[in-house]
Amino acid sequence: MISYVTGDATAPSGDGPKIICHVCNDIGGWGRGFVLALSERWPQPEAAYRLWHQDRQHNDFGLGRVQLISVGEDLWVANMVGQHDIHGTDTTPPIRYEAVDSCLDLLTTHAVEHNASVHMPRIGCGLAGGTWDRIEPLVIQRLVRRGIAVTVYDLAE
Repeated sequence: MISYVTGDATAPSGDGPKIICHVCNDIGGWGRGFVLALSERWPQPEAAYRLWHQDRQHNDFGLGRVQLISVGEDLWVANMVGQHDIHGTDTTPPIRYEAVDSCLDLLTTHAVEHNASVHMPRIGCGLAGGTWDRIEPLVIQRLVRRGIAVTVYDLAE
């Protein structure tokens, strides 16, 4: 199952290779939410995301895609494009659950290749406007059921 801990997802616990994943938008915006904590710790995820978006006509940038960035020995950050725009409508938040599902499926490949555990805040549930009761089953289906250890971090209040 998923391990739930109180702590900082940018400082993942445990031994072995680790991937920190989070949800990004599809318009190149980086500047609010969990990404600020990532940028305080490492410059590479933001720089790579901005270049990925800037050159999107020549790469796979878009909803449902994942960019894996090395930030240390056996430590990666996965920029997962699972949010459309930064503003929802009256009836639809920016989160795109089908895109998050695709991202998690792609992330599984990376985790298996690197024999890595996956660490995350409650992805898609902050600025993206998603709900954990919709995200958690995707995490279980795509990662946990495939034998990948997952830790979800909630910040201490």
